[in-house]
Amino acid sequence: MQEMIEAVKQLYFSWKGEMPLSLDVLPQSGSERRYFRLYGPGKSYIGTYGANIKENDTFKYFTDHFKSKGLTVPEIYAFSQNGEIYIQEDFGDISLLNRLEKEGFCDAVYNLFKKSLTALANLQVQGDKGLDYKRCLTNTEFGKQAIMADLLYFKYYFLDALRKPYDKQKLIDDFEALSTYLTRTEYKYFMFRDFQSRNIMVSEDDNVHFIDYQGGMKGAPQYDVASMLWQARANLPAAWKDQLLEDYMNSFEALLQEPLDRNLFKNQYNGYVLIRLLQVLGAYGFRGLFERKAQFLTSIPQALRNLREFFENQHLGISVPEFKKVLDICVADEVIAQFTPTQANESTPLVVKICSFSYKKELPKDDTDNGGGFMFDCRGILNPGRIESMKSKTGRDKEVIDYLEQQTKMPDFLNSVFDIVDMTVEQYIQRGFASLMVSFGCTGGQHRSVYAADAMARHLRNKFKVKIDLKHCVQDEKQWVN
Repeated sequence: MQEMIEAVKQLYFSWKGEMPLSLDVLPQSGSERRYFRLYGPGKSYIGTYGANIKENDTFKYFTDHFKSKGLTVPEIYAFSQNGEIYIQEDFGDISLLNRLEKEGFCDAVYNLFKKSLTALANLQVQGDKGLDYKRCLTNTEFGKQAIMADLLYFKYYFLDALRKPYDKQKLIDDFEALSTYLTRTEYKYFMFRDFQSRNIMVSEDDNVHFIDYQGGMKGAPQYDVASMLWQARANLPAAWKDQLLEDYMNSFEALLQEPLDRNLFKNQYNGYVLIRLLQVLGAYGFRGLFERKAQFLTSIPQALRNLREFFENQHLGISVPEFKKVLDICVADEVIAQFTPTQANESTPLVVKICSFSYKKELPKDDTDNGGGFMFDCRGILNPGRIESMKSKTGRDKEVIDYLEQQTKMPDFLNSVFDIVDMTVEQYIQRGFASLMVSFGCTGGQHRSVYAADAMARHLRNKFKVKIDLKHCVQDEKQWVN
């Protein structure tokens, strides 16, 4: 990590002629790229490191092309000779998803979604003009092969994990029929490929800006609209989805400068909604069921409810009977319940006691009737307390949090811990148990154990709505020990 930081600083120096005043390591996204915020006099910039040089080159080419057409993308200021690092415009930390989660389904947020879809139509149509699709990262066009890949991703990483019976050959035949149907779209322009509210940054003046479009290719514009309106985490109301689709078609039609066949457009849009919903389920299945990452498992129930809502209200315009049978299996109440965690209510007696402690002092003791619980040793995680700037800080300070999340194995450690504790919490809620203790220890009870205890408390509150009693033995200076 330190080598990356120094390389990013050096690129900044070669561009600006001076070193940045400071640098922050930003949280890692779903990709392997690493992001940094560099501060100069009165302005900040985003530094990106990515080992995939072709991906970086594609992003730069797309950005330069779109920027020349005045589209809502960041400017790239500097690009390293080895192609691994670039510095780009900083649009801040607030995404459209952040605004939605903070403000809810209000008029201001609706207008931001509408503005984003208008900007999307411009990116698709204007950005398509003169774009060399041979520079795409993978396929030049989102055609039958790419659609089949998304469908098979769903099959292997979600459907097959359910272990439910179905006719595999008939399903593949239906996949072939559906992918053929969807490739016969009347409209093909630039397709963002991962157009969702977290990839739309909102500046202080409420303008919207796009990031992370390097996976784009030529394809059906409906795919991007489906990606945004049916994003599981956004969970937009049905009325918003319907009206925003109309808003988008108005903008798209104005750019075409000819009448839009709205019935045909909507039928094909429905097909791409389905493809996107299944691709997302495949991703959640892979990350959650195979990689055992808790945050993806908790997203599966909403994704399944989205799929059920779609099938209750929309039609594909093509007969795919085995596919329909499989989807009925996926959205059955028992399957959704399988992925929906048991949650506490006001009458649930369970209180989960979570604490951080120091192994240099006495171990925590549980004085409840049943006693016991879990005790996790955080000393295998790199210690931020050995770094001078963090010695006097705790696991609740930003610098320590960033270090533990970005430069240590703490996220992997906690994912495994969550798996173990979750099983017990669910059983304790169902069986009416009153107490469970979960403790995290490190050398001084100051950094790693404090961060881990806070993370566990947050996770259990969000997932199970259970009552939490959180204590930090050293930091709170309380004698919750023998």
